[in-house]
Amino acid sequence: MSKLKGKIDFTLFISACNANPNGDPLNGNRPRIDLNGYGEISDVCIKRKIRNRLQDLGQRIFVQSDDRSDDSFTSLKDRADGCEELKAQISNKKKANRDLCAQIACKEWIDVRAFGQVFAFKKVPVSFGVRGPVSIHQAISLSPIDIVSMQITKSVNSEAGKESKASDTMGTKHRVGFAVYKVMGSVNVQLAEKTGFSQEDAELLKEALKTLFENDASSARPEGSMEVCKLYWWQHNEKTPAISSGKIQRGFCIHKNVERPTEFKDYVIEWNVDGCMKPEEFDFV
Repeated sequence: MSKLKGKIDFTLFISACNANPNGDPLNGNRPRIDLNGYGEISDVCIKRKIRNRLQDLGQRIFVQSDDRSDDSFTSLKDRADGCEELKAQISNKKKANRDLCAQIACKEWIDVRAFGQVFAFKKVPVSFGVRGPVSIHQAISLSPIDIVSMQITKSVNSEAGKESKASDTMGTKHRVGFAVYKVMGSVNVQLAEKTGFSQEDAELLKEALKTLFENDASSARPEGSMEVCKLYWWQHNEKTPAISSGKIQRGFCIHKNVERPTEFKDYVIEWNVDGCMKPEEFDFV
């Protein structure tokens, strides 16, 4: 595993067409939206999808979804205990070394050395945390979104009996008609050196971003309704480049060709920052 060559910045544009990119459980699972009407996708949701893709690529993941678990463990504590070297360290209160515990966890799971993780469990004498080098912003849509709601009915009773609901029980589904979201992120070299996040890990992250919605279909996001449109990837040669991440992300100039975009090509996206290296660009539409 080779050390990370330099700081990384990246920007991903993704589209949603008749899909619910990230429902808000506190608002009837409606697509997330800010006070100005722009759509949002939480950073937690994006990290979940990256973890799933890394798992599909054969990497070991600590925070796994229950429905995608590829081992016999049903909780994070069980998975941590499944690593004998880590279990031996955190179970010995007198001799436990938190830095060594962190090193073991980072070596074992790619999402720990990428995003970090807090290891704090009941009845375990030692707890520790890992700060990861990969940071991701919540995604924001390029334009205000329209949320479409529709009534649905349940055609079959789940159980017989007086308390069962009738077959015409009503429900509601919500979706975004069309929107393009901008995802921003970076990889910090100093933190990567501490967790062991390598150049090979960075390439896996890039591949995961390119294929973010593979094996991610659901009733809220039918196959093909979520799509990666374009990826910008800056691999700097320095640990701390002269051009900040903020200036890089502000370098985008985005225009609409039409009043109400219905496809990604309705947006004109350009980037330019004087004195900054040019990014790798990957087009998918």
